[in-house]
Amino acid sequence: MENKKNYTIPIIVMILLFGMISFVTNLASPMGDILKNQFNIPNWQGTLGVFANFIAYAVMGIPSGNLLQKKGYKKTALIAVIVGFVGVGIQTLSGVVGSFGVYLLGAFVAGFSMCLLNTVVNPMLNRLGGGGNKGNQLIQIGGSFNSLCGTAVIIITGLLIPSIVDAKISDVFPLMYTALGIFAFAFIVILLTKIPENEKQAATKQVEKGKGPMAFRHFVLGAIAIFIYVGVEVGIPNVLNKWLQNPELNVLGSGVNAEAVAGSVAATYWFLMLIGRLIGGIIGSKVSAKAMLTCVSLVGIILTLLAMFGPSTMVKFPAFNGAHGFGMESIPLNAAFLVCIGLCTSVMWGGIFNLAVEGLGKYTEKASGIFMALVCGGGILPLLQNAIVDGLGGVGYLQSYWVIVVGLAFLLFYALWGSKNVNKDIPVE
Repeated sequence: MENKKNYTIPIIVMILLFGMISFVTNLASPMGDILKNQFNIPNWQGTLGVFANFIAYAVMGIPSGNLLQKKGYKKTALIAVIVGFVGVGIQTLSGVVGSFGVYLLGAFVAGFSMCLLNTVVNPMLNRLGGGGNKGNQLIQIGGSFNSLCGTAVIIITGLLIPSIVDAKISDVFPLMYTALGIFAFAFIVILLTKIPENEKQAATKQVEKGKGPMAFRHFVLGAIAIFIYVGVEVGIPNVLNKWLQNPELNVLGSGVNAEAVAGSVAATYWFLMLIGRLIGGIIGSKVSAKAMLTCVSLVGIILTLLAMFGPSTMVKFPAFNGAHGFGMESIPLNAAFLVCIGLCTSVMWGGIFNLAVEGLGKYTEKASGIFMALVCGGGILPLLQNAIVDGLGGVGYLQSYWVIVVGLAFLLFYALWGSKNVNKDIPVE
């Protein structure tokens, strides 16, 4: 307990890295719009940066858990920070050489880092806090900062881009330099700090044929649910941002900095996720994961359908309008409905995870690695959505939200029926 004071700086660094996960990941969505215009490519190709970032989870999810077991918190964190620095560095280089392929490589490498950071930051914060309530509190603070950074990066990107038609990767160099600086600072602090590690235990592997998390139906369906959830979470603001700032559709009307307004509207979705997580943390001890997931999935479906088929009436909405600053701007009511889904998606990860690992016992750790691999859904479903937009002549933005409706319907099914553990006969001790 005496040494706890010494962990103040690494705790701050871990919270910064928690934010960096969202900062780097969410930068990929507005970057898609920049790539689309700089390299004159269709919507689906512009989403390849998001795809590259998330598909890295499919490759690195399970190995990252193994790396943490073998190397410990400190070494894994240092590796993650180095990989993150290299990934963002390659993305920055792509702006210098003007190469789409180099950017995709950078996004893929950065995805490796985000996967590693996700694996190490949660348990490390818990360790630095000494476990228990303090450790949980630090994780909640980290999660809130994660949402805050996700909100900020979308807003700042919109403000940095003078015109989406003339946008270039170099326009967002300030954001990339900031990320590089934080990674460098984090590396030095972690390197110079003693981090508490778990005691190494002798490996006593009991291989039981046919046994493991995949033997549990509710876990298999939960793994599919997490794949769908991350795709839904990312796809909603991704397509929303593209729709609002499309110069051909002129959704927001004339005399408006469409890039800034669209960016801040999409960022509000992430801000509502922050609000939702705070509310979820308060009521989480009183409301079951099943009830919470059922409610938010159902409300999410209703809001998405209202966005797709509701009136296109213009309503006032708080947003940044470039040089005009912050104020009430006119946006379609459909967009406001989509933004509100952020309150629903905010608590889904925890609900799905809790339901899926219920009753897994000794298989829980392996299950967590599989979960991390399936975060790749965040790259695949938005790609599908954007392909639908292109398939409908580049104007089918709202129609692409059928992907979201189907995804949320599966989550509702999982909450009501799929999450029941029907394999209680499998020994888990």
